Amino acid sequence: MAGGARRWAAAGYELFTGVNVPSKAFGEVVEHRCGTPHMSAAELKRRVDAGEEVLIVDSRPIGEFRNMSIPGAFDCPGAELVYRVPDRVPSPDTLVVVNCAGRTRSIIGAQSLRNAALPNPVVALENGTMGWELASLELARGREDALPPPSPEGLRRARVLADKVAERFALKRIDDATLARFQNEAEQRTLYLFDVRSPEEYVGGHLEGARSAPGGQLVQATDVYMATRNARIVLVDDDGVRAVMTGSWLVQMGCPEVYVLGGGLGGRQLVPGMPKPVIPELEKTAVATISPAELQGLIEKNQATVLDLAPSLAYEAGHIPGAWFAVRARLRQSFHRLPKRRVLVLTSTEGALARLAAAELNDRDSSEIRVLDGGTASWKNAGLPLTTGREAMADTPDDCWRRPYDPYAPPDARERYLKWEVELIRQVEREGDTGFRVSA
Repeated sequence: MAGGARRWAAAGYELFTGVNVPSKAFGEVVEHRCGTPHMSAAELKRRVDAGEEVLIVDSRPIGEFRNMSIPGAFDCPGAELVYRVPDRVPSPDTLVVVNCAGRTRSIIGAQSLRNAALPNPVVALENGTMGWELASLELARGREDALPPPSPEGLRRARVLADKVAERFALKRIDDATLARFQNEAEQRTLYLFDVRSPEEYVGGHLEGARSAPGGQLVQATDVYMATRNARIVLVDDDGVRAVMTGSWLVQMGCPEVYVLGGGLGGRQLVPGMPKPVIPELEKTAVATISPAELQGLIEKNQATVLDLAPSLAYEAGHIPGAWFAVRARLRQSFHRLPKRRVLVLTSTEGALARLAAAELNDRDSSEIRVLDGGTASWKNAGLPLTTGREAMADTPDDCWRRPYDPYAPPDARERYLKWEVELIRQVEREGDTGFRVSA
């Protein structure tokens, strides 16, 4: 685009900051138009302490739940709510409170149950776990409590609720022949075939060509999963609930062609495992590699400098002791900061990024250039130690968007983030071109 983002802004159009903006803005619009009720952290704590019948469900993936959760909550990622919650609320009087870390998944989760006409009172926890902490309440850490899959009766109830949602939002179901036609036309019309079950279920067996996109995360992060606007989207599950609930939100986000594969996975040939991404240039890159054991020997002799090109968040979470961090896009500027040793070993999370960067350094250094075979993951899998934090920084770690509760975030990050989320609805109104079609 001529003139880039600056010219866009100069022409009077909106520029947005942050990540997952389409989904987060959508969540704010949903709350506004649907009147999704919310409850403060203090009020929820009062009700729990008073012994009232409350079910708290956390709509984030289990990894996020494990890091921090509301005491007494159960993990139940967004698209799983209508699938699993009916079994846990035999009484229609039980209050259901849906939370996430901030706002979006709380709102979408609570409104999902309301759209499905769950007979219980349902509210979103205002500002999620961040709001809980800002109310000076303590979060739980390391919990694994998740709602189990539904019983046969629970699944029957969930399907009844989902069928009503499918009818309300006119979700279209397609057969194998139509899917095959879409796949044959994919060169002319982008097709996304998403398996909206959990990653573990996907690994156990999925349709050839389907991508893992747990439904709650797909709605939460459309910018991560769908690069092409107005593409065809086909959703797959094995229960007739999760694909429908996911699809109902994509339709309201303005996606013009959203389909559910009829019949789920029953009777279809499945393939196990998680497919590796195809990186065409990787096959053309000839580099010398080194094994974890060989690298350990060089490190012990002080003969190797390790350069980690993983995203800064991954580096901070775990890297080879003594490894230096650099941003791949600014590798040349960082190079002079590295200590000179006989061998320079590049690594990254799985090794692919390091292999692609190796050729760039071959003409920049008198050291031997090697790439750690399999990346830092292979080092870890070999039983070798990792260390955390910002140990050796050859560049500024500004390559990633950082969550408000990141250990390196400023003290007021939570307040600023929540204010940003709430303000998105005003930006959306000024933009006026989102395509959202929220049904109140």
